[in-house]
Formats: sequence, C-alpha cells, structure tokens
Amino acid sequence: MNESIYKSIKSLPPLDETIIKIQKICSNDDSDIAELISVIHQDPMLTANILRSANSPLYGFSREINDVDRAVALFGMATIRGFALAGTINKNFKIDLSPYKINETNFMDIATKQNALAFNWCNQIDRELLNIISPASFMMDIGKIIIAKELIESNKADKFKSQIQSISTPIELYNLEIDMVGISSQMVTAQIFKNWNLEPEISNAIRYLLNPSDAPDNVKKHCIILNIISNSINIFGTLSQSQIDSSKELLDFYNLDVKSYLDAIEKVRN
Repeated sequence: MNESIYKSIKSLPPLDETIIKIQKICSNDDSDIAELISVIHQDPMLTANILRSANSPLYGFSREINDVDRAVALFGMATIRGFALAGTINKNFKIDLSPYKINETNFMDIATKQNALAFNWCNQIDRELLNIISPASFMMDIGKIIIAKELIESNKADKFKSQIQSISTPIELYNLEIDMVGISSQMVTAQIFKNWNLEPEISNAIRYLLNPSDAPDNVKKHCIILNIISNSINIFGTLSQSQIDSSKELLDFYNLDVKSYLDAIEKVRN
C-alpha cells in the first residue's frame, strides 16, 4: 500500500462512543430495537438525521414521521447503523474531493442516494441483505477522500482531473486510481473499516464490489448488489438512462430480478 495513504488511514480517529454502542447492538443477535432506540435518544444530531431521512421521498415512506422510535422501526437496525456511520464522515474527515470534480455536498448526496437505492431494493428481495449492504452503501466511497488528499499532496490532482474527464464508469475510475496512486478507493475503504474493527463481511463487500466473482461466498451476493448500485449512482451521474441500461445488463448477467430494481430506482428518482 502507498505509504502516505497508509499513514492517512492509521491517523483517522476511532469511532465515537455512540457508534461503538450501536455497532455492538447491531452485531449482537440477542439485542433488540429498544436498546438501539435508547442509544439514539442520547445523540440529538443522529436523531435529527434519522427523522430528516425518514421524511425524505428517497426512502418512500407514505406518511410524515415525527417520532424517532417509529423511524427506527421502519428503517431497521442495519440502516440506522448506516446513518450512524455516515455521520462519522464530517467528524473524522477533512473533505476536499476536487480531484474527483465533486464537492462535499455532491459526495453526501451520492452516498445518501446509494443507500436509499439499497434500502428500497433490498426491502423487496431480501431485507437480511441490508445487514451488510446498508452500512456498506453509505460508506463505500469514503476511500476517495483519502485518495484525493494523496493526489493533492503529491501534486497529481491536475493530472487526475484531466484524465477523469475521459472516463465514465466505476471500473475505469478504479483503474485510474490504481495507475495514479497504486490503490483503489474500494481497497482504501476496506482498510478503514478494518481499522475501525467493523465486521470483515462489510470490508470484503466493499473490497470486492467491482469484481464479485473474486469475493468470498458469504458476501458474493452483497458484492453483486453493491456493484449494481455503484454502477447506477456515482460521481459520473445518478440513474442516467445509460447507467440504468448497463445496470440492467448486469442484472441479467447475475440472474437477478429486474422489476424490483426498477421499482427501487423509481422511488429514488422521484
């Protein structure tokens, strides 16, 4: 691994107490949602974020939700963990994504829409998938923050920005990152998760999301779904017709139901 990128990862602060508590609850099969709600009530910022998200049209709830307990029950423990982890981005990272030609607002919008697509889609096909896919979909691009920092500090940002103009897919971006800094943003994200002591299943789901055939069997389906989500919503666009068409080709290739995907993207697009 690039030495300066490795140092950047190691220098990140640990997860805060609220997220550690949520992690323990969500990874314990004997925990219940009442324990999770109790922890959330102690964090006003997380509470506000959950309620704001619950009332966003992205997640497709039909009624206004003013009670955080109700919102947690609707989202489920896995998605709430995703919200909690997403809150670490602003706390733990100095964000300058100019090499990727996006800003912090664009980045958070992409992450939110990726998670909303995951939520609406997995709710139709298998809600258990969200245990890994929900936190992964929120956080799968955080490695770009570390790579952008390295590009800026090594005076490669302009060259990277120039080359990014001629590409349009996540796999092309993966190859460009490897060429410029020797590591992909997916690999960086997986290492961050490892340093934070998150489950290896989440790290592996992100590490192999662009090459699911190489993934361990226990996360192969998760990688496939994350691959399609990443293909559908990324720094190059959000659910454009070309992105949807190429995602439908992936769905056919992996023998996944197209209708549930199309139903999910309609909620995000609307």
